[in-house]
Amino acid sequence: MNLGLKRSVVFAAMMSLVVSGLALGGLCLLGGCSTLGYYAQSVDGHVALLNAARPVSEWLADDTTPPALRERLLLSQKMRDFAVSELALPDNQSYRRYADLHRKAAVWNVVAAPELGLTLKTWCFAVVGCVGYRGYFDRADADAFAEQLRAEGLEVNVYAVPAYSTLGRLPSAFFADPLLSTFIYLPEVELARLTFHELSHQVAYASGDTMFNESFATTVERLGSQRWMDERASPAAVAEYRAFDARRRDFRALTARTRDALGALYQSDASDAEKRAGKAVLLQRMQGDYVALRDGPWKGYKGYDAWFAHANNASLGVLAAYTELVPQFERLYERQGRDPARFYTEVKRLAALPKDERRATLGP
Repeated sequence: MNLGLKRSVVFAAMMSLVVSGLALGGLCLLGGCSTLGYYAQSVDGHVALLNAARPVSEWLADDTTPPALRERLLLSQKMRDFAVSELALPDNQSYRRYADLHRKAAVWNVVAAPELGLTLKTWCFAVVGCVGYRGYFDRADADAFAEQLRAEGLEVNVYAVPAYSTLGRLPSAFFADPLLSTFIYLPEVELARLTFHELSHQVAYASGDTMFNESFATTVERLGSQRWMDERASPAAVAEYRAFDARRRDFRALTARTRDALGALYQSDASDAEKRAGKAVLLQRMQGDYVALRDGPWKGYKGYDAWFAHANNASLGVLAAYTELVPQFERLYERQGRDPARFYTEVKRLAALPKDERRATLGP
């Protein structure tokens, strides 16, 4: 199931190490030896992923490539060309290679929040700044770190991420972000959305401002996928996406209501005991509303069952990062005459500003 949460991450540890050129031997001095282990698994995992990738042209020329994969790779390259010609996204080697990872996710993200709060715990790295997650290439490593956080009294969520972006800052075609088996078989418009989202991270990046970065990428993916549907997608693909997106919108509306109610409760003058009781009521109400959606308008669709079974402050908190500023970015796009290049120029200008000034300029 794709919740639209990630579809992507900016993989902080790997970028911090490779782009900054930090020596492994110095990391214990900078951030502790536990940080050294985290950086090491990040680099090892990313290099292994890149080593598994081959140019799409080689896959297409290989007689052993399954027909279904061949079809998806051809479609992916049409989307990649569309991203350049119609959306003014970077024209480079990203998503011109493909890797079969033989696993369900590219990485697993770990997020954490307090028992009575929705603000995510953050970790800070060179280059990318502070982010509200840590990503692991091995699920067991992610689970082990999650247990450490739970021992600190935090609520934790571990979720699969099918793709991530290296921001287009690593040199040579070899280091370009590849297509992956973890997302190549997504429904057509979802594949387009993910491609446009990840490429947008190469356009602009504000260090330490996940909400700005992800809301911008979400805006680009929405605008781009709409144009893809209008100009290239088949009627069947559009119908498939409409049904998928209707459920996702219902999911976002339900979780946003719950998040807002919990946020108000946590910031109130109620005692901790009263907050815990109120929290239980709100989460139970959310579960009931979900069941009503699933068994009613969704006609028994169970794709969100696992999310709701483990819903907590961390899983609710991370949702806000991807959509909170989308209305502001959509208005900015309109002010730039719906011209992608002009829009990106303005977003890059905003990304270079101090965070408070950036948010004030972007608007409420």
